[in-house]
Amino acid sequence: MVEKVIIIGSGPAAWAAAIYTARAQLQPFVIEGAMTAENQAAGTLPMGQLSLTTEVENYPGFPFGDLETYLASSVDQSRLLALPPHKKEGVSGPELVELMRQQAINFGTRTLPEDVVNLDVTAKPFRLSVSDGVTYEAQSIIVATGAKANYLGLESENRFKNRGVSACAVCDGALPRFRNKNLIVVGGGDSAIEEADYLTKFAQKVYLVHRRDQLRASKIMARRAMEHEKIEILWNRTLTEVLGDDQSGVTGAVLKSTVGENDLRLDVTGVFLGIGHTPNTAFLKGKLDLTDKGYIVRPVPFRCHTSVAGIFTAGDVADDYYRQAITAAGTGCMAALDAERYLAALE
Repeated sequence: MVEKVIIIGSGPAAWAAAIYTARAQLQPFVIEGAMTAENQAAGTLPMGQLSLTTEVENYPGFPFGDLETYLASSVDQSRLLALPPHKKEGVSGPELVELMRQQAINFGTRTLPEDVVNLDVTAKPFRLSVSDGVTYEAQSIIVATGAKANYLGLESENRFKNRGVSACAVCDGALPRFRNKNLIVVGGGDSAIEEADYLTKFAQKVYLVHRRDQLRASKIMARRAMEHEKIEILWNRTLTEVLGDDQSGVTGAVLKSTVGENDLRLDVTGVFLGIGHTPNTAFLKGKLDLTDKGYIVRPVPFRCHTSVAGIFTAGDVADDYYRQAITAAGTGCMAALDAERYLAALE
């Protein structure tokens, strides 16, 4: 059997693409990714970065409120039981992406909890080999495998993820735990300064921690950080430990000197990593055109086409700029419409 469209991924982009292709009677088949120890260690578990996010305040349609009854009536109970306990404070990341998945399934989307290990784009139909040893064929493919935030790999950093440690200021900066508090941003490039600048809207003070004595950011961004009254740059420092407890989450951080000075301990309630993202495109090398950072190239402006006709892309796997759940979902819709029109042209 040749599938009309196979969607690779299981975050907002993938489920939005599935909803649209299912409603277009394309019978989408979603390869979600496998729940394995290897994927957990690599930060590439199914359901995307939303699965690692607690409160979601900026996705339209989910204002503050208790969704417990709605969740119980809309999501498959076996899936609902696997989610973290509902906090009655709005929607959480795992809940939001589970609702998206359920909506896609309601329209007839089929799913497979495996990884794509190889993709043959040299002939049509395309051939996809997955981790269970089975090969599938498809007339079109939508790649929505996302990107993982880069972390330092500290044990304490991992312990306090979503309890004060974050890799997205836009996603989390407005949360109550960070308002009018002292925060840290780690990094020295444009991304780190953008994170720090955004956090100044809410924080009392932002420490920008950089391991060198000069920022890697563009001159205009560097000047913005150095002149901002709420940003203090701590030169020649690296984060070595995140401090905190189970009740309060992050309470401080230890910074090591790269030039032989004494360690510095700061009282902060948040640690933000601004050291970039890595797109999940290892299986696409040599198959599709990628940027020097590994993101999928979209050669047609305002479209979701890739370098191979019939293969489309959506979400953070091709977006190194916005990286939001809502923009990912938007491009999932776009990729679905592009695939639908491609298939219609074939017929």
